[in-house]
Amino acid sequence: MSYFRKLEPGLSQLLELFSRDERWLIVINADPDAMASAMALRRIMIHRVSDVGIAHVNTISRPDNLAMVRYLHIPMVKFTPTVAAQYDRFAMVDSQPHHHPGFSGVHYSVVFDHHPLSEEEPVIADFKDLKPEYGTCSALMTEYLYNLKIRPGKLLATALLFGIKTDTNSFERESCDIDIRAFRYLSKFANHQLLSRIARSEFRLEWLDYFSRAFTSLHTVRSGRYVYVGEVDNPDVLVVIADFFTRVHEIRWAVVAGVYKDTLVIIFRGDGVVRNLGNFAKLQFGDIGSAGGHKTMARAEVPLQRLEGKDVEMFVFKRLVSPPKRVRPREEERQADAAGNDRKKE
Repeated sequence: MSYFRKLEPGLSQLLELFSRDERWLIVINADPDAMASAMALRRIMIHRVSDVGIAHVNTISRPDNLAMVRYLHIPMVKFTPTVAAQYDRFAMVDSQPHHHPGFSGVHYSVVFDHHPLSEEEPVIADFKDLKPEYGTCSALMTEYLYNLKIRPGKLLATALLFGIKTDTNSFERESCDIDIRAFRYLSKFANHQLLSRIARSEFRLEWLDYFSRAFTSLHTVRSGRYVYVGEVDNPDVLVVIADFFTRVHEIRWAVVAGVYKDTLVIIFRGDGVVRNLGNFAKLQFGDIGSAGGHKTMARAEVPLQRLEGKDVEMFVFKRLVSPPKRVRPREEERQADAAGNDRKKE
């Protein structure tokens, strides 16, 4: 059995899209998995097109992301209409065009992703490889490197390894055999000292005040916990706090909310057993904003103007404790019942 799946005839179809007369831009919502995947696709394209760049739609401010950019020398620019005008064709990794408003305005010829698919908003591209059963896009791109017989250099291998490590939370989150195989394969080529240095860059000194707010405003919500930290300078701190709470033994799932500029940002994290957080986020907040994600991690964003002056902290709390807007999926019902039986046995 091959170490990875054989990609023909799809691989040939992908390569046929590349022309030495065209300039390509890879557009991402930058996080470790997205940046690593973009580096891999850039490596595949670099000798097959006139030029290839990487652009991000979000602001990069998380310490681990900044460390990754600095230590792995990732060449990126902010995605703007001016930047887009310099390129002929566009590709996307670790996202789908409807995931972020900043992705609009161009047609994506190539899309690689591992996130859940949407029947309402299907991905339209000349070539697409969408694998929602994969835990990471980095593993998907490693398959393409392997099939093309491209041995990843130290920086690329380190990036892909970190992408897998972060998106699977060191394989504590949902993943598949391909993620594990990719991790083992890349380990032979990566710089592990550099990987460790990037992984340790988790917090910023000014974020400690937000942690203080979180610890003093922890509320019980059903079988989970809810925290509202107020206004934040950067929504990434909400993700960091939510990830922290998943390491507390008694907390099965946690919701951390805050206000960034004119938007209410709500981060969901958990074990995926008691509650499917992707479904939960969509059911409770999808009617007034963008919401969704995986079983163990999700996000919702609501424009403040839709709250019509309501108390933000109480608004989120009431939404979290209110009955879902529709009957939960049967699979989530089964998981909740199984978790309840386990607790009774304990």
